[in-house]
Amino acid sequence: MSHPAAAVKPAVRGRHPAPAVPPAVTNADIAAIFEEIASLLEIEGANPFRIRAYRNAARSLQGFGLDIAGLLRSGQELPKLPGIGADLQAKIREIVDTGRCALRERLRGEVPPGMLELLAVPGLGPVRVRRLWHELGIQTLQQLADAAKEGRIASLHGFGAKTGEKLLRAAEARLGAGRRYPLAQVAATADQMAEFLRQAPGVADVVVAGSFRRMRDTVGDLDILVATSRAAAAMQRFVGHPQVAEVLAQGPTRASVVLRSGLQIDLRVIEKACFGAALVYFTGSKAHNIAIRRIAQQRGLKISEYGVFRDGRRIAGESEASVYAALDLPEIPPELREDHGEIEAAEQRKLPALIELADLKGDLHAHTRATDGANTLEEMALAARAAGLRYLAITEHSRHLTVAHGLDADALLRQVDEIDALNARLKGIVLLKGIEVDILENGDLDLPGDVLARLDLVVGAVHSHFGLSRRAQTQRLLRAIGHPYFTLLAHPFGRLLNEREAMDIDMSAVIEAARQRGCCLELNAQPQRMDLFDVHLRQAREAGVPVCIDSDAHATGDFANLRYGVGQARRGWLRREDVLNTRPLPELRSFLRKCFGG
Repeated sequence: MSHPAAAVKPAVRGRHPAPAVPPAVTNADIAAIFEEIASLLEIEGANPFRIRAYRNAARSLQGFGLDIAGLLRSGQELPKLPGIGADLQAKIREIVDTGRCALRERLRGEVPPGMLELLAVPGLGPVRVRRLWHELGIQTLQQLADAAKEGRIASLHGFGAKTGEKLLRAAEARLGAGRRYPLAQVAATADQMAEFLRQAPGVADVVVAGSFRRMRDTVGDLDILVATSRAAAAMQRFVGHPQVAEVLAQGPTRASVVLRSGLQIDLRVIEKACFGAALVYFTGSKAHNIAIRRIAQQRGLKISEYGVFRDGRRIAGESEASVYAALDLPEIPPELREDHGEIEAAEQRKLPALIELADLKGDLHAHTRATDGANTLEEMALAARAAGLRYLAITEHSRHLTVAHGLDADALLRQVDEIDALNARLKGIVLLKGIEVDILENGDLDLPGDVLARLDLVVGAVHSHFGLSRRAQTQRLLRAIGHPYFTLLAHPFGRLLNEREAMDIDMSAVIEAARQRGCCLELNAQPQRMDLFDVHLRQAREAGVPVCIDSDAHATGDFANLRYGVGQARRGWLRREDVLNTRPLPELRSFLRKCFGG
């Protein structure tokens, strides 16, 4: 059987012809526009309440499960969403109808065009971008890099030499490398494009492969594989998608496009007989593929995207399981395919039974409108129950985090009473009483022990002084973990994808301290955090330290983010028994009681 790669005919580069109807708009598109408006307003020094309104609206839209554009175009009314009044509703309709927002276009015209690039630099938010612009005249990535090299950023009050070095590295990285998107940011696009292609005639299967399928925390582009008997129809539908801005290449079985968002998507049309082999090949990683190719060679086989071959005859390839079986291996889950020991584990039949989303029974990190959340206590409880959870910890910010309207002792104890009252009448979900208490610079907790003792759990978190030395930052966390009322270390590295680098800490020491103390570490599934890293999750598992997969929900739709946390946990080789919030409530309560007073 012949299996040459089909040639790709370069398309005429240029903007894709504008569709006759307004381009398809997703909830994520609208949310991104509102986030950008908030950032531009902040750069201009606008009213903080106005800025917060757009950010809260973006959060509500990201967590809303229904397609807003579809609802409006079908003639239905815009549903009531937290924090979205008449003005923002009108802007949503404008975006759905035109794909544009006049306010955003006006704000873009009021600031230098390079501001948006600067906002994407880790360590730079709107306030810092505004200062760099007004005090140093920095308007572009290149100007940022030049100023950092010359020491002008280091001399700016509130920045310093270390910040200047970090910004130089970040600017140079962005000048020399392609953009990567947080996994959750592209998930809606991936899901929608896959469903769009499934509607093409003759399509048997559609899978989004690459780093997306391996659940990496960031994605550079998307690779989509389609099994179909009508390649031309699938190709035509793909390049004709209303969000396509540019067709880079188009051939009989391959095409590449760039969406209006800037995301590149590559399509491969594969015959059904070798779809599994193509999935293995295009899922990767490159290191994993090289390793299994080496095994194939040792067995006198040849493995490629077209199958597993012996003496020119294909012996496997229709399914992924058949590819691995030809190498005398069990099928290796996509999240483990990094050449980090998974092949050796497969050879020894010691691959872990990885955690599944359905294994989660609760969430131990969530907020309400009592601080910086968008919904009430009861709304969050009902949303958690609808998401299949049986318990939910309410963990508002503590008083030190004034930007989030953190609770003092009196306000926290009032909420404790509210939770007791709500638990008395709610069915199918139990609320736990907690707090996300700030870990202060010296490692103390932000609230007194006699108050914390009234709770079911205490989630400790760093929200300031991210730039301490490795030794000081580590000692800070160790002191907090040693507090008698400490349950869970939240988002341990404090990173924000594409915004703030991870703190410099000795995670081995932190894991050992958690083991000795009998507390646990959080895997924060909030899309911009995805914190912990997979390597540290595996280290925690090996040390016997429980991990808790939390949504850090600030709105009812945020429980959907648990999906990404589970993906990260699987990359870290975690099993159900390694994750605290897979335990039934009585077992969880037993663990929490042991944490307190230690």
